[in-house]
Amino acid sequence: MTSLDTQHDDMIHDAVLDYYGKRLATCSSDHTIKVFSVDGNQHRLQETLKGHTGPVWQLDWAHPKFGTILASASYDGHVIVWREQDGTWKQLYDHALHQASVNSVSWAPHEYGALLACASSDGKVSVLEFKEDGSCDTRVFVAHEAGVNAVCWSPSSVYGSIISQSPAAGPKKLASAGCDNLVKIWTFDADVNNWILEDTLAGHTDWARDVAWAPSVGLAKTYLASVSQDKTAIIWTKEGADGAWQKVPLTKKGFEDVAWRASWSLSGNILAISCGNNKVYLFKETMKKWQMINEISN
Repeated sequence: MTSLDTQHDDMIHDAVLDYYGKRLATCSSDHTIKVFSVDGNQHRLQETLKGHTGPVWQLDWAHPKFGTILASASYDGHVIVWREQDGTWKQLYDHALHQASVNSVSWAPHEYGALLACASSDGKVSVLEFKEDGSCDTRVFVAHEAGVNAVCWSPSSVYGSIISQSPAAGPKKLASAGCDNLVKIWTFDADVNNWILEDTLAGHTDWARDVAWAPSVGLAKTYLASVSQDKTAIIWTKEGADGAWQKVPLTKKGFEDVAWRASWSLSGNILAISCGNNKVYLFKETMKKWQMINEISN
């Protein structure tokens, strides 16, 4: 079986499994996206998607309730939404409103509908809302004037909803990471029909490279992780809906290299940090302290 890293002609920037873990999509500086079927330790190339004219930085699968749909973000300033139907992949939508590299794409929790957030080096975040009639509404707002590196959605359920007798969907929220070293929290305000800045989180001394919202686990605390060019990672926590964000550095001395990506386990209790030294560090909260439980080298 040929290894994944030989399927592309250049550096691979992202690799994501679909909801069921049966398909893997990878993207590369060779301008292509490759979709593999996955069966245990075996994989088979199903399709090579071509449409971008620059390196493809990031991918995200939509929830399967909307079909087999994949979004891709590229240096060419485009976001392409791809759909597989009856074994054939086609471009469903080409989002070309950004004036610079699109660095991140993130589908919203399916309870919010088919919403896709896109973050660009032009300083803006755009949110696409795909309607059942095939139309698409787009809202664009300036998030970080120096450039936006990442965007992610909050979980759909409010804090504590899993242990409550009547779970409820919370307001739509986004977190963005920028070249101004900041993380920002945005809330959709239905009265003005746009995204409003709710909080600004300052703690990094260089570009904030990624931000990741922990899945809701039914606790009365919100967790958000951010990583930075300054070789640090920060856990931001918030008690209840009206509490203030608290900052906890993940390590005292930082990492050996740039911290590029943050990713939570599905249960929200394990955090993975990917760094420029080809290592992934796994952390877990114990007795209100964060402890590294594993270090994985590529």
